[in-house]
Amino acid sequence: MTVAPRNNAIPNLSAFLIADVPAGFLLSWVAGFVDTSAFIILFGIFTAHVTGNIALAGSSFVSEDAETTMTRLLMLPTFIITVALTSLLARYARSKKWSVFAVLLTAEAIALGIFLVIGTQLSPALLLDVQEEYILPIGISGVVAMAIQNALMKEAKGVFKSYIPTTVMTGNTTQLTIDLVQFVSAKLAPASEASQQEAAEAWERMGRFVPVIAGFALGGLAAAFFVLVSESWWSLTFPLTIVSLLATAAYTEHARKSSIV
Repeated sequence: MTVAPRNNAIPNLSAFLIADVPAGFLLSWVAGFVDTSAFIILFGIFTAHVTGNIALAGSSFVSEDAETTMTRLLMLPTFIITVALTSLLARYARSKKWSVFAVLLTAEAIALGIFLVIGTQLSPALLLDVQEEYILPIGISGVVAMAIQNALMKEAKGVFKSYIPTTVMTGNTTQLTIDLVQFVSAKLAPASEASQQEAAEAWERMGRFVPVIAGFALGGLAAAFFVLVSESWWSLTFPLTIVSLLATAAYTEHARKSSIV
C-alpha cells in the first residue's frame, strides 16, 4: 500500500490573508470605512490621517470657532503619541521574537473595539447637533486606532514587499499614475530588454497599488451606505472583524513557521 505524500501546495488561508495584496486591500478597506464613518458622524473629523484635520483646524480658526479648532488640533498630538507608542510596542515584540504584524493588529483591534464602544455610547446625540464634548473623545479614540495602522505599515517588515500607505491615497494615486505612464511608454518604445524590464516593474507595482486604492474607495462607499442606513456606530463591527481576522491569521502563520523551524 502506497501512502500518498502530503500536498504542500494546498493554499494556506492564513498565509493568503496576510500576503502583500490581500492584507493591503483589507487594511485599506478598513481605513476607508473608518475614516468615512468618522467624517460623516463627527461632522468632518479625519481619523486615518492628520492632513485634513490641520486644514479644517485652520478653517475653524478663521471662522473664530475656538472649540472646533482645538478639537481638530488635538488630533495631531494624539496621532504622534500613538505612533510613538506603537513603534515602541513593535520594538518590544521584535525583541521577544513575536509576530510584530500580529501584535500590532491586535493593538489596532483593541483600539477599534474601544472606538466602537465610545462611539455607540455617544454618537446618537451627535445625529441631532454638533457637540464638541462628544466629538472629542470619539475622534481621539478613532485617531488612535488609525495611527496604529499607519505605524503598522512601517513596522511590519517582511509582510509587505514595500511600504504602501493604506490610510492616505494621495501618494498611492500619484505613484499609480507614474507607473501607468512608465508602463505605456515602455510598451510603445522599440522592443528591448530594458523596455521589457521597465514595463514589468511598472506592472508589478501597479498590481500592488490598485488593490489598496480600490480597497479604500470600497471601504468609504460601504461606510457611507451603512452609516446612512443604521444612523449609528454599530457598522464599525465590520472593520473590527476584519482586523481581528487578520490578527488571528498572522498569529496562526507565525506559529506554523515557528513549528517548522
